[in-house]
Amino acid sequence: QVQLVESGGGSVQTEGSLRLSCVASGYLGGWMYRGWFRQAPGKEREGVATLYTLDRSTYYADSVKGRFTISQDNAKNTWYLQMNSLKPEDTAMYYCAAGADPTATLLRSESFGYWGQGTQVTVSS
Repeated sequence: QVQLVESGGGSVQTEGSLRLSCVASGYLGGWMYRGWFRQAPGKEREGVATLYTLDRSTYYADSVKGRFTISQDNAKNTWYLQMNSLKPEDTAMYYCAAGADPTATLLRSESFGYWGQGTQVTVSS
């Protein structure tokens, strides 16, 4: 059975950086997409970034392009979200996810079947 665990959240000031990690236990098999999502209080969960494990192609929400980078290790059971130039509007609970549907490239929550419990990111001004 697959379990995902995020880490690396915390509190930073505007323009600061954080690196989130996601570690998967269990065999992911054909779950070839890796994702990061976030949810702020009172808002819907939104897709941040997706990575396709076979070629490491990446897809980003417009709001984070140029600031965030999704990557994975060679074992493919650990992936990351490097967050630079953080803004207060980036404050949210961040979740990692694994998916099997190609629509994961559209940053759709419905494309992902495994989810972590979340790690809080708070950006203050």
